[in-house]
Amino acid sequence: RPFKCSDFRKSFVHRSNLVIHWCVHSGEKPYECPECGKRFRSSSILIRYQQTHTEERPYECPECRKRFNQSFALTRHYR
Repeated sequence: RPFKCSDFRKSFVHRSNLVIHWCVHSGEKPYECPECGKRFRSSSILIRYQQTHTEERPYECPECRKRFNQSFALTRHYR
């Protein structure tokens, strides 16, 4: 793992993951939801979060047909 954090004993395969990790130390959350203003450390988390503002619910339980906007919510529903 060539990308190492100097503050902790963490290292990363990809530089982009190290950059996101640096935000933990700085407290920076550069990605803002245009809908509600909530801020995030990575663009991928923001993109996933933005589904909460839409009617889109692409994940469906095959047993009860209840729909969810995020895959983890469907997984939690199974438990």
